[in-house]
Amino acid sequence: MKRFGEGARIALLLASVAASPFALASPAFAQDGVTEDEEIVVTARRTEESLQEVPASVSAFSEAQLARIGATDATGLQGAVPNLNIVQGRGSSNATNIYIRGVGQPDALQTFDPAVGFYVDGVYYSRIRGTQMDLFDIERVEVLRGPQGTLYGKNTIGGAYSVVTRRPGQDPHGLFQVTLGDYGQLESRIAASGPITENFAIGGALFGAARDGYVTNPVTGEDYNNRNAWGGRFQAAWDVTPNFNLDFAIDYAEEDNALTMGQAVSSLTTIIGVPIPAGAVPDPLPEFDFTAQATPGLPNSSVMDHGGVSLHADWEMNSNLTLRSITAYRNLNYTDYVDIDATALELGDVLVDVDQDQTSQEFQAIWESERWTTIGGLFYMRENVASHQEAYADDLLGGFLGGGTFLRTIDDDLQTTSVAAYLNATYQLTDRLSISGGLRYTEEEKDYFRTTSTFSSNALFTADPARPPVNITETWDDLSGLISLDYQLSDDFLLYGRVAQGFKSGGFNGRANNPGEEAPYDPETVTSYEAGFKSDWMDGRLRANFAVFYNDYRDFQARVSNLTTDPGTGLPSIELTVLNAGQLEISGAELELIYSPVDALRLDAQIGYLNAEYGEFEDLRFVSFGNSRAFQTPAFSPEWTSRFGAAYTWELANEGSVVLAGSARFRSRMALAVDNTLTNSATEIENLFQDDYWLYDASLTWNVNDVFSIALQGRNLSDEVYKTDGQEFSSVGNIRTVYYGAPQTTSIVFTARY
Repeated sequence: MKRFGEGARIALLLASVAASPFALASPAFAQDGVTEDEEIVVTARRTEESLQEVPASVSAFSEAQLARIGATDATGLQGAVPNLNIVQGRGSSNATNIYIRGVGQPDALQTFDPAVGFYVDGVYYSRIRGTQMDLFDIERVEVLRGPQGTLYGKNTIGGAYSVVTRRPGQDPHGLFQVTLGDYGQLESRIAASGPITENFAIGGALFGAARDGYVTNPVTGEDYNNRNAWGGRFQAAWDVTPNFNLDFAIDYAEEDNALTMGQAVSSLTTIIGVPIPAGAVPDPLPEFDFTAQATPGLPNSSVMDHGGVSLHADWEMNSNLTLRSITAYRNLNYTDYVDIDATALELGDVLVDVDQDQTSQEFQAIWESERWTTIGGLFYMRENVASHQEAYADDLLGGFLGGGTFLRTIDDDLQTTSVAAYLNATYQLTDRLSISGGLRYTEEEKDYFRTTSTFSSNALFTADPARPPVNITETWDDLSGLISLDYQLSDDFLLYGRVAQGFKSGGFNGRANNPGEEAPYDPETVTSYEAGFKSDWMDGRLRANFAVFYNDYRDFQARVSNLTTDPGTGLPSIELTVLNAGQLEISGAELELIYSPVDALRLDAQIGYLNAEYGEFEDLRFVSFGNSRAFQTPAFSPEWTSRFGAAYTWELANEGSVVLAGSARFRSRMALAVDNTLTNSATEIENLFQDDYWLYDASLTWNVNDVFSIALQGRNLSDEVYKTDGQEFSSVGNIRTVYYGAPQTTSIVFTARY
């Protein structure tokens, strides 16, 4: 077994510290948060209501349900939500690629905004980095599908992913867990909360996680794609009066991982297209063997720290009116080295060093009466993102005019000020018929400053004139609306229809390689039409929720690449442009089923169908097709996603139970990059697609008593080799790289709770 890293030592330390309280734990305490039968209360519409009463597509998971499907971090919901794609982002250990119903943003570059909003206790996380948070000691996760432009607003045109942590209360609660598994996996988690006084409670959670890499360098023996992380959260809940409460939270997490390596899928070339023998790729591409060789000398490092504080205040002024305030500050720092070409060549190697902070304030007023529920709010956020980037590309020059060294640096600073006002109201026309409507006005101002420098021993590139700094300010605004109608056909059957809009701000291209490419691009918008039902049958033994939808997605922001000639110097120049490419038409259907034919057996299924097509996709390079590439396949939009699960519980004669659970997850053929055909051609780049595949998971859990349990878990039991993401930088030495999901793994989990 390979050596453990620092994170493993932290995990062991946490385990030893945490073990002592549980030596005194008594089985008399009821098990907390482990039943799946209770109805989940969600806040998808910013007020508490039963999941089955929300007239929209929402999937919700309690802590027990997350444990059953093996979801230990945010990406663990892959397959468990129809038409959701959520995986570790390309080339980075701390970014999350989230697509919902074909709408998302896979690029973790600091100037690109996400298209699916990520929230923790109502606080918005503005970057897709730092979102692979540990799902431990939480109350629930909610996934809202479709645009959430009215109540959530900023960058939620695809939907929202909301994590709600456990609020400390008057009932003592404790949880301790240790996981051992393949690849040297060692994880430890501990959480505890309880009262200090009759109206003040505190709680905290700590975790440490270490795992050796799935990918190995066959020359040096180094690991890639590992995990070495720790973090914690402290919370305090103060019920100042029966009508006024304050919740304070502070969290912090660190990661110190190795490179995330993929597989080169196209033969590499110099800047003028001359093949590089060391970068040749066989045709057909062999199955990935989880080995890779990064550029010698490139630091094997991806470091991140992320933390923040928040203060929630709720004041119930009377039986109808509640005022709420959410104040938060967050800071994110990461230093990533990325070997984009995934070879020993210095062709597409980069350093991305980012310091980001955000301050946000939201005020809400909630009015609830016999027939009215009205929510109004004001939102403010100020975000600062400073970054330093370095691109190393000695081998890209090859023998071009003598070759030599090449380094390009970018230093930029982006400031975003976002303000919004919104109002959403629901009126109960009759005891069974309700109508809802909402509007949100958003204004965003972005200030962007950037300098670019080139350092090269090649005489022509040394003569490249110094570029003047870029300093641009742009403002965008939007008015998004919502209208919905729902009818409670019976106590167990809800029909609904809704039209909702979403908005994603414009921005600047922080990867621009030529003067002018950093020019601002416009916002994206989407209008979604949805109808569906939510139903319970057979005295609650069968639950069936169904939705159909159509999205009109306009001005989507696409990064495209090209190789051209700089008119000023006559040198080959790489274009990395972001443009508002056109329009997407996305339709589909979703079905969620839960069935318990007997008390001991639970069956569930989540099925999504998606038909995503470009209505327009303008690209001047595709002259043979009328300057359009609308024939291409949209990225991360598989036609079918599905999961079929089962769990059976045997109650033991003396005490405890045994639970056997399993699932099969299916995903149909999917494009892994926006650029997925050859330039000016309809020929697909097959290696930038992932064909249909199934994944199989299973677990066997022995609940010894109300306190202790032991679980054996297996993931990807058939050891399927499957791609999850792709990089397309063909203008940079013909780079095309894909990344893979984890191979077969098994683990054993020891849990104690009170």
